[in-house]
Amino acid sequence: MVSIPGTPLILVDGSSYLFRAYHAPPHLTNSRGEATGAIYGVVNMLKSLLRQYQPEQMAVVFDAKGPTFRNDMYSEYKAHRPPMPDDLRSQIEPLHRIIEAMGLPLLCVSGVEADDVIGTLARQASQQGRHTLISTGDKDMAQLVDQHVTLINTMTNTLLDPQGVVDKFGIPPELIIDYLALMGDKVDNIPGLPGVGEKTAAALLQGLGSIEQIYQQLDKVATLTFRGAKTMAAKLDEYRSQLELSYQLATIKTDVELPYQLADLMIKTADNERLAELYKECEFRRWLSEVLSAGATVSADTENNTGQDVALPEAGTEEASQDSDKVTSANYITVLDKAAFNSMLEQLSAAELTAFDTETTSLDYMQADLVGLSFATEAGNAWYVPVAHDYVGAPEQLERDWVLAQLKPWLENDSKAKVGQNLKYDQSVLARYNIALSGVVFDTMLESYVLNSVAARHDMDSLALKYLGYKTVSFEDIAGKGTKQLTFNQVELEKAAHYAAEDADITLRLHQALWPQLKQHNGLVTVLQDIEMPLVDILSRIERHGVLIDSKLLAKQSEQLAERIAELEKLAFEQAGKPFNLSSPKQLQEILFEQMKLPVLKKTPTGAPSTAEDVLAELALEYDFPKLITEHRGLTKLKSTYTDKLPRMQNKQTGRVHTSYHQAVAATGRLSSTDPNLQNIPIRTEEGRRIRQAFIAPPGKKIVAVDYSQIELRIMAHLSQDKALLEAFAHGRDIHRATAAEVFGVALDEVTSDQRRSAKAVNFGLIYGMSAFGLAKQLGVSRSEAQQYVDRYFERFPGVLDYMERTRKQAHESGYVETLFGRRLYLPEINAQNMARRKGAERAAINAPMQGTAADIIKKAMIVVDNWLRQQTEPAATMIMQVHDELVFEVDADKVSSVKPQLVELMAKAAQLDVPLLAEAGDGDNWDQAH
Repeated sequence: MVSIPGTPLILVDGSSYLFRAYHAPPHLTNSRGEATGAIYGVVNMLKSLLRQYQPEQMAVVFDAKGPTFRNDMYSEYKAHRPPMPDDLRSQIEPLHRIIEAMGLPLLCVSGVEADDVIGTLARQASQQGRHTLISTGDKDMAQLVDQHVTLINTMTNTLLDPQGVVDKFGIPPELIIDYLALMGDKVDNIPGLPGVGEKTAAALLQGLGSIEQIYQQLDKVATLTFRGAKTMAAKLDEYRSQLELSYQLATIKTDVELPYQLADLMIKTADNERLAELYKECEFRRWLSEVLSAGATVSADTENNTGQDVALPEAGTEEASQDSDKVTSANYITVLDKAAFNSMLEQLSAAELTAFDTETTSLDYMQADLVGLSFATEAGNAWYVPVAHDYVGAPEQLERDWVLAQLKPWLENDSKAKVGQNLKYDQSVLARYNIALSGVVFDTMLESYVLNSVAARHDMDSLALKYLGYKTVSFEDIAGKGTKQLTFNQVELEKAAHYAAEDADITLRLHQALWPQLKQHNGLVTVLQDIEMPLVDILSRIERHGVLIDSKLLAKQSEQLAERIAELEKLAFEQAGKPFNLSSPKQLQEILFEQMKLPVLKKTPTGAPSTAEDVLAELALEYDFPKLITEHRGLTKLKSTYTDKLPRMQNKQTGRVHTSYHQAVAATGRLSSTDPNLQNIPIRTEEGRRIRQAFIAPPGKKIVAVDYSQIELRIMAHLSQDKALLEAFAHGRDIHRATAAEVFGVALDEVTSDQRRSAKAVNFGLIYGMSAFGLAKQLGVSRSEAQQYVDRYFERFPGVLDYMERTRKQAHESGYVETLFGRRLYLPEINAQNMARRKGAERAAINAPMQGTAADIIKKAMIVVDNWLRQQTEPAATMIMQVHDELVFEVDADKVSSVKPQLVELMAKAAQLDVPLLAEAGDGDNWDQAH
């Protein structure tokens, strides 16, 4: 084990790490599409070194621009290196600024390389008897290792002392230059000795010593045991001058004249104010949070946060631009008596807009008890009204029932405009106290989401960092962590009051920062006001109503799944020839790729063969064993996620399962759900459909499911305006059969089932950006045949190809695409230098308008249907679920025949396309029957 004595001088090979970090995941970009991954990688490494060694002296060394003395020595030196990618070059200057703000000396010396500067400083330190730690991933640096110099590869956390060099290369540090000279270097264009690699170079040096010693005993080269030894002496003689040049090029200079001394390399105090600004610019939120916690302040964004023609107004306009020192000097009032409460209520009643938040005992809206309420009508001022802090010694508070009775008229007043952060939760909590929250005009979570769904997480802490440059007090700060974490009613009132009032204050400030940006674009305002905000109340009611499930049926299904899972395990053990853990990637890797020798299709970031789901699915097309594993994984997931878990999620009071819908998660605008995740119950497998059988109608009701037919293909027809597609939908043809007729050149009534299946794969494959290669694998045909299908498709449907090319171009130019209703879908990597990431963004650009428009349409349908149901004196139906393109209802059994056609008609009229928007309905005693 290598140990580092004392506090070392640390010299960092910045250029080496910059390139390594650029090529290593994660490939980060900020919301403006600017690459930040290399910056993140290098800074992360620097922080790790500082944390581990706590040095007093350190330098980060980069190559300077321009040629070096080696170019004078050999004009072809590094001549074949490709130019630096633009998205790496753009990261150098901001990285340098961050390093300097961290207080670290940053060195660039013209005419030499970073290696030479590091070598010179290390030699100076060694002469003083000081220990130096060189942080690099460059093998060339091994020549500098001695009793005072150690290398560290921070990316692999390995240290290299003199013995470590011998263990790794087979030779001591003093022979590393000879080793490098013999091998040459293709990257740096050092010629070396032709035909000599690592093994031959090591064998020569181990057998005879240095290059100089080898030339002194050329006659002994033939006696060495490596392959080609007999002809090596002649080669050495022929290429002697080339080898001497290579030796000079590979030698790190240790006598560079430097404009500073070792004493100049002291680490200075970090400039946290500057770091906060730089981290904010790069959107390194965790590090920004750290420096803000250390007392730094940073001004709110006054620039384009989305990178797409959006700017905050001038300071003073709706207080959108505020310095964070104003945030920290906020005036927060804890309301403990009726006089203070009445004064507050008077101001709430007079305010044009009030930020509102609740504090509760639980994140579960069905069980959360109200502990307090907070309000803010102007930035910097907020009230907290505690009503249920019940720890020992808690001060006397106003009674909850009295407070809610006083607030109820204001809370339910539709003309009193309110803004909150995730107000759906607050609405559901208040509903437990018979209060129907009204006047919900804005929600900062949704404002951020609509402005740019991929720019940030949309929780308050993240938004405060991004848009206000302010670190909020976290719940863990006041309540602790883990099993000892307090519930809010147990938190000391002084801490709780600041936390709660801050929530309201920051919510108001966020609205004042976000709303002006949204108003720059009518389409975004429409999406927020006409789609997302009306959905808040609807989703709250759907969640609280819940879904009835049959626990006994689920228990029976769990038993059946367990039996099949056990059978699959037994079969897997038989095929593997031994028992093993089917859930262990490492054991699976050994069996699949070492024992069974199956092809490695993909590797993990660490270089191990991947056993990911998509890899196993592809292998399962040709091999039985991965097919077993895939089925085992699928059934195990169904059992643990649904058949075992759903009964435990039943609410004791309602007997129902209450999911949580999330509006601000999926980039395309689709709703997602958790606890349980209704979107992930498979519909194409028998086991998935059986789980749906456990979602049942109560006595006297039926389950009615209404879903859109081929909605994304219809949207494709509308967006592309392809004549053949428009005509097929207008005449109500089976679109897959119609496509098959066009692609295969046969009459509609002559299309075979195989041709229809292929056409369906083409239709959906093109929507999701599938290549001919992917289509070939799905259909089990050659790549050339799949390419013929695609080519014929575009010949018959040229409007689709035109749409795709048009959309790609728009995405590259503007950085985003739009849905039919104006929702913007940003693509940060659309102009990435890395081709794979750029192509991925192009596929997303083509698909996103269709997925996003489909998401908008189902949301609009929910609003239309809900409006109709609420107009009924005695509604015969209740909306209970939304899953993908489907709405699910509980309907009075005797009203199903009249309600079903109404629902179908309403959903069909939710949006106007240039093709019919078709909805289809089914009904039954459970969800599966209704589908």
